[in-house]
Amino acid sequence: MQPGQPKWRRRSEARPGEIIAAALIVFSEKGFAAARLDDIAARAGVSKGALYLYFETKQDLFRAVVRETIAPNLAAVAGFVSQSQLPFGELIRLVFARIAEVMTEGRLGAVAKMVIGESRNFPELAKVWHEDVILKMLDAVGGAVAAAQARGEVRPGDPRLYVFSLAGPLLLGVLWREVFAPIGAEPVDLKALLAQHAEVVLHGMLVETGEGAA
Repeated sequence: MQPGQPKWRRRSEARPGEIIAAALIVFSEKGFAAARLDDIAARAGVSKGALYLYFETKQDLFRAVVRETIAPNLAAVAGFVSQSQLPFGELIRLVFARIAEVMTEGRLGAVAKMVIGESRNFPELAKVWHEDVILKMLDAVGGAVAAAQARGEVRPGDPRLYVFSLAGPLLLGVLWREVFAPIGAEPVDLKALLAQHAEVVLHGMLVETGEGAA
């Protein structure tokens, strides 16, 4: 800190990040409808009035949570996919492993469950999730599928539908982890699920050696 700099300056600048981190916890634990701005402010250690200095509505706060804490992790994965020159099978195995880590180590799965469960009443949740999370991954992986098809690695088919086929078990695994495991259902190892699914789906997608020969 520079001499003469107000002691509260660093604390004030840190507040938006503290509020977002607190909101992530409250949203994942209580859901969107039940989350109260009072709870978020208390967890962040600020007054409700201070919270309103940065976020006008709960929807604004949710948007910030997605863009600041969730989207960057998946954007990094999407960037890797878009720039990778790896063979498609190797790429998908690496991506699945990384996504499984992100899903199991943070609160992404809990927030995803909240979006699915509450977006009918709060469509803004689905809109933010679709624009900042889903579309980026869909475009990146779909582009990788199309590039692999052009190289003769992947069989013909709609790249977008291939992405849905790849992602299906991930969604089921996340919902199982967030909905059924907490009530006593046998847990599912998400990393093992995606590793096994990669082998199964790639067996159907990849062109086998000699298959394209005349």
